Amino acid sequence: MSPRSYLFVPGDRPERLAKALASGADAVVLDLEDAVAPTRKAMAREAMFEALSTLAAASDAAGRCVVRINDRSSPHHAEDLAWLARLAQADISLAGVMLPKAESADDIAALRMGIGTLPVLALIESARGVLQAGAIAAAPGVQRLVFGTLDYALDLDLDLDAWPEPLALDAAAATLAQASRSAGLVSPVAGVTVQIDDEAPLQRDLARQRAHGYGAKLCIHPRQIAAVHAALTPDAATLAWARRVLQAIAEAGDQAGVVQLDGRMVDRPVIERARRLLARAPG
Repeated sequence: MSPRSYLFVPGDRPERLAKALASGADAVVLDLEDAVAPTRKAMAREAMFEALSTLAAASDAAGRCVVRINDRSSPHHAEDLAWLARLAQADISLAGVMLPKAESADDIAALRMGIGTLPVLALIESARGVLQAGAIAAAPGVQRLVFGTLDYALDLDLDLDAWPEPLALDAAAATLAQASRSAGLVSPVAGVTVQIDDEAPLQRDLARQRAHGYGAKLCIHPRQIAAVHAALTPDAATLAWARRVLQAIAEAGDQAGVVQLDGRMVDRPVIERARRLLARAPG
């Protein structure tokens, strides 16, 4: 199953890595970009290299880690690629590389020249990136699109504290979901919710993001993980309905293209939805 939660850990705080891996998050994002001051980038790389080396020697936990490097235009980008090459030489396998400010298929191609076959999570954070979402999603090596809502709002001068939320967010979110589906990717990853002491904004964001077809979320604190997983897991009644759908089809036999259940027609799209829901069930 694809990750539902991606928990950020600042690259210069390697002591938080073990706690993040034990938080229940499906994946952990080692952040070498926004979470690390320019003067601490080199230190962060060395600290995370040591932490990942220790993990690789003791378990396969490094395989749950994604690294968010600095973007292609950053003066730190080349050093990040050299650091990733060191990891590969040390036989340390990561789950993928997150590329910030992805705005074209060329950005993905250039990155892959430096990272080989590592999967790419393309972080789209600008109007230009949204307009190129289809090409980015179809670029070889891209595993998933990620919507960087904070930077996108900054790019368009949107007020994220306004209510209702800016319509431009909905348009961009839908574009990324459609581009992902068109390219055959798994559902995109929603951006962060910055409130960590109030679950109401998180629940509101999850409902809106799920309505756009998103199947995962970036998290900035371990306490957000359980709520994210609960929101992305079908409830007991929904799962019971899905099982009844498949049971009704099985009982009708191979010759039945359509059956009735609870006074409603059950045909191929309904059957497929039932199967997808059960695939998202715990266990």
